[in-house]
Amino acid sequence: MNRFLLTIFLTVGVFRLIAQPTFPYNGVRPKNLEVYAFTHAKIIVNADQTIENGTLIIGNGRIIAVNETPPANAVIFDLKGQSIYPSFIDLDSEYGLQKASSPEWKPGPQMESNRKGAFGWNQAIRSDIQAATLWSPSPDDAKDYRNVGIGAVLTFAHDGIARGTSLLVALGAQSNTDVILTRAGTHFSFNKGSSRQDYPSSLMGSIALLRQTFYDAQWYAAGGNSAERNISLESWNHNLQLPLFFEAGDKWNVLRAADIASEFSKKFIIRTGGDEYQRTNEIKKSGATLLVPVNFPDAWNVSDPELSRYVSLQEMKHWELAPYNCRILEEAGISFAITSSGLSDRSVFLKNIRKAVQCGMSEKYALRALTSIPAQLIKADSLLGSLEKNKFANFIIADGNIFSENTKIIEHWVMGERFILQRSEEAKPIGNFVLKLPKKTYAIKSTEKESTAQIIQMIADKDGKQKIDTSNVSVKLERKNALISLSFNPSDSIYHGQLRLSGSISPDLKSWGGIGEDPNGNSVVWSCVFKDSIKVTAGSPTKTTKDSLPSFINFPFGAYGWQTPPKDETVLIKNGKIWTCDQDSVIDNGQILISNGKIVAIGKLVDASKYTNVVVIDATGKHITPGIIDEHSHIAVASVNEGSQACSAEVKESSVLWPEDIDIYRQLAGGVTAAQILHGSANPIGGQSAIVKLRWGASANDMLIQKASPFIKFALGENVKQSNWGDYNRIRFPQTRMGVEQVYFDHFIRAREYDNAWRTYLSSKNKKGVPPRRDLELDALAEILNHHRFITCHSYQQSEINMLMHVADSLHFTVNTFTHILEGYKVADKMKQHGCGASTFSDWWAYKREVRDAIPYNAAILWRMNITTAINSDDPEMARRLNQEAGKTVKYGGVSETEALKMVTINPAKLLHLDEFTGSLKAGKDADLVIWSDHPLSVYAIAEKTFVDGKCYFDRKRDIEMRKENDAERNRLIQKMLDASGKGAKTQTPNFKPKFHFECDTIDETSSGIWIKN
Repeated sequence: MNRFLLTIFLTVGVFRLIAQPTFPYNGVRPKNLEVYAFTHAKIIVNADQTIENGTLIIGNGRIIAVNETPPANAVIFDLKGQSIYPSFIDLDSEYGLQKASSPEWKPGPQMESNRKGAFGWNQAIRSDIQAATLWSPSPDDAKDYRNVGIGAVLTFAHDGIARGTSLLVALGAQSNTDVILTRAGTHFSFNKGSSRQDYPSSLMGSIALLRQTFYDAQWYAAGGNSAERNISLESWNHNLQLPLFFEAGDKWNVLRAADIASEFSKKFIIRTGGDEYQRTNEIKKSGATLLVPVNFPDAWNVSDPELSRYVSLQEMKHWELAPYNCRILEEAGISFAITSSGLSDRSVFLKNIRKAVQCGMSEKYALRALTSIPAQLIKADSLLGSLEKNKFANFIIADGNIFSENTKIIEHWVMGERFILQRSEEAKPIGNFVLKLPKKTYAIKSTEKESTAQIIQMIADKDGKQKIDTSNVSVKLERKNALISLSFNPSDSIYHGQLRLSGSISPDLKSWGGIGEDPNGNSVVWSCVFKDSIKVTAGSPTKTTKDSLPSFINFPFGAYGWQTPPKDETVLIKNGKIWTCDQDSVIDNGQILISNGKIVAIGKLVDASKYTNVVVIDATGKHITPGIIDEHSHIAVASVNEGSQACSAEVKESSVLWPEDIDIYRQLAGGVTAAQILHGSANPIGGQSAIVKLRWGASANDMLIQKASPFIKFALGENVKQSNWGDYNRIRFPQTRMGVEQVYFDHFIRAREYDNAWRTYLSSKNKKGVPPRRDLELDALAEILNHHRFITCHSYQQSEINMLMHVADSLHFTVNTFTHILEGYKVADKMKQHGCGASTFSDWWAYKREVRDAIPYNAAILWRMNITTAINSDDPEMARRLNQEAGKTVKYGGVSETEALKMVTINPAKLLHLDEFTGSLKAGKDADLVIWSDHPLSVYAIAEKTFVDGKCYFDRKRDIEMRKENDAERNRLIQKMLDASGKGAKTQTPNFKPKFHFECDTIDETSSGIWIKN
């Protein structure tokens, strides 16, 4: 025995010893001593190494050798003309697991977890779940995966915010030998899944719960386990040693997940939604590794002009650009693997991969993303992902280039087990053939999809002339084992009717022959021989498109987005009436110079001689004001209320900003440049605010005003005691206005104790013992007590306004702003004494019982008491005309025009502690301003240009141009979809999707999936 055969014998022996089964066997146990050798194949070892005419040797489920001489006892498979690829690996699957059910509906809320045992407090934290204990093989699903080249999957329970651990399993037919890793990864999401527990009821609640549990787990590991035993936290900490996966969904959730990873110095492998090409810069900066689906949307059925109006430009553009997602990510240098998850029909997986390659993703990266990258991500690259010695024998045999449209997977070997996908006895002969009949010769062109016949020779007709008939006719060709039959109707002068031929076919499929019948029933002897290969064959190189994208990616993606974002310019505005809102200054025929985002100079005449490339705007007959600031808004977020608990101080609106909300653009068109995005009024203590500039096209983080003070939303009245929530909602405390007061006292007293505990711990020299548990809810309340965070309170009735001021005075903090404050005129003197401000409506009343005493003179009375008073919108439509709302105070109460304008500019800036930077036109401040066509308080005034940080984010003339561009782009895409539909492309029916606007009392179940787009 030579050295190589000895090596083979010993290697197989070792594997056999390792693989000795632990199960009893009834009878004489069979032994599998076979070694398989696949010769003359093109072996794609990995994306960077290919062996032409190579040999792959396997035994006992493992690869024994690559490109070496087979041992004498090997079973030989001659794969001449065929290719061997590593099997694909899918890292997002529920294979072999029961799918999570929807939460069971029951009347009334469920405040606490109903899991019995020493688990954590929230039912959506399922970190103790192990897929390995729940899994059982599913032969039908395994077959579906194998058919598209997937030989191993990461399977886990898609249920909960923390989903426990996953199982890496091969897709063979043996349960125990197919399991590769019993604890392969740990999984998270924003979706609480089957949990009926009320909390979280919003996307921002899901984010807060994840953050809090990370902190709880740190505390538990640092000694908190001496205070309590918690299976959920123990499992959480244990699981963090594994690769961490996060099912995010759309591009914004990808960035939200990346923010959580950054906060806790973790690295998530983030499952995306297929639209991340729209925000590659931010995703690249986050450093996240992605798991990308290839679930390209179907074309929309736009044949009906009325229905097609329901399809947004964003949806149309995504249909066109989604197949380019992988290419764009690859070019951006973002690391990603590919998953079949998200496909309603897994059979199109390989087709969509090939489409992505045709759209520019390189074949090398495609193979990496399907094999080596997923293997590396789950730390299984020593076992899977390439065709190398000692790795599992997971590979596919194809009849050509796997990324070519016509290539077929013939066999799939999983852990050395053979699965035949396309039997050779059923294969169709492919190529150009010559068919000879007694009176005529035909050319047969046979492809996998169809066969055609063409006359290449013709006996002289009755006039003695030779003719060549170039018409093509369809041939019906069927083959079973060594038998073949074909029929076609040439409809010519010799054989006018159906020819039916049957006979035998050679093993190499290149010679056919037998006896048939002509249209008259006469027997004919026929033969058919191979001539040459057809030009386009299975395995031919894929045509890859590396040209420019078919459409531009704009920011935000869709209608009115920027192809080129607005840039800083030096701008001189002259000859306009300038309302500075700085004291009572109004400058007729004034000038204002802005540069680098700041106001450089303002006055009757300014000197711009030091600057080059100055853009001059003649504002003759126009008015210039500071940008409008909306102190109370709910636009541009994916979530507004976390109303499942009396206090949700831990949630943050900044975590759920949605920069693509068209209301941002619409409000720029109304002169709004900044806003406080508030939590709703579903509970006494709501969530933390997001104070933003309306930078249309920017990312969520770039919209935030970094120098803004932190704020939080409180609420009083009907909403917080659930007056109108229905008869079932009688469980959550508080249910009365008296209870609301106790919520405040209880939470602030606990916050003070919490703050003192941290001060004591941090001041101790050695910091011995268990540190206090970090509590995000109490952190925010302690910041209020320490005057680092400020309250905006939803309020109506004087009794409750007095109550909260009393609570604040008792605990030595000040309520910064009472918003709505429709009975503020009754308690203006007390508000002045307390030191708070007011943000109110101009003339809203009678929309519910507790506003029955509202009057339109409220703002004027508050202003006359020297209370800083603002007019807010609390409504996306009203925000577009806040200038007109401010103008009503001139009519109702006789407020001067300059003071009325301040109610939507400098006054809200003061309430938000932004007046040092914005809210008035003064040298050194941010260049946030509006050019109006008319008096800024007039109903006829139109915002012609709106500048934010010196950049023109809205220009009415440009808006008209963009409308035309949007229409042209829509029409182009409609024609493209009609063309695709005409060629047989699958389509989806448009449906009406109304624009949803959040309000104070909107209860949004976003954690159940509304904003989680998988």
